[in-house]
Amino acid sequence: MDKGAIRNLYIRKRRELKREDIRRYSEQITEYLLEFLHENPHLKHIHLFLPIDRFHEVDTYPLFYKLQVQGFHIYTSAVNKEKDNLDTLDITDIREFKSDSWGIPVPVGANPGKPESIQVVLIPLLAYDLRGFRIGYGKGYYDKYLSSLSQEVLKIGISFFSPMDELPKENHDVPLDLCVTPEGRLSF
Repeated sequence: MDKGAIRNLYIRKRRELKREDIRRYSEQITEYLLEFLHENPHLKHIHLFLPIDRFHEVDTYPLFYKLQVQGFHIYTSAVNKEKDNLDTLDITDIREFKSDSWGIPVPVGANPGKPESIQVVLIPLLAYDLRGFRIGYGKGYYDKYLSSLSQEVLKIGISFFSPMDELPKENHDVPLDLCVTPEGRLSF
């Protein structure tokens, strides 16, 4: 199967999930992520994505609010269309989000963040394999972003589903270090 067919398959699988399942699975993923962070107390600078509701993504808002209360430094990214990349935003103290015309959550009042401070990046994905390679929406923003960060940054995918055996891989693809699902954690 090529990347396009795999992408379409997992978009369909996500759409078939009931809202209650998304909420429950997201809660389980949040608990496994918090457990991982508590086992690694030196990790205090976390980059997460904000979920796009219409794409039925893992809901990262409960994680965001728990990280805020627990004193983590929290970052997200916004697409910079002029530079065709992602800009880092510091959302540690953000209390409000609004959706743009595409339904993408935008933190209100966020300041630019320092990518060199990031220790962990939580990565959206559609599918991933047993080697840690992932398929996203096909724009390549996260592969470019991850390539620009320190090699020591932990790359953690989050998914509702189990891994495929092997995905097609391209030279620019950046593998995950870990993936968290409702069933637990998988290291690569």
